[in-house]
Amino acid sequence: MANITVSVPDEVYRDARVRAAERGSSVSALVADYLRSLSDREAELAWREALWEEVRSQVSKDFKASDNLSREELYDRAARRAEAEQARERAVH
Repeated sequence: MANITVSVPDEVYRDARVRAAERGSSVSALVADYLRSLSDREAELAWREALWEEVRSQVSKDFKASDNLSREELYDRAARRAEAEQARERAVH
């Protein structure tokens, strides 16, 4: 385990000691947890970036937003689905 020396203003040190005491910990443990969290965040960001790259690579190069349904077509489809569901319910009852 490596030792480091960090200089902080007195009020920051006092606040850190209070926080550590509230958590039943030490200032050293708080700093170690914080530094560990930085590493965890970097790993998560790298994972997210890799996932995003994978998604982008799987999206068809021919994909165009204009291939999607228009707003009118989308709502018409929903209306037709609701009408069909109502017709089925009437047929069952």
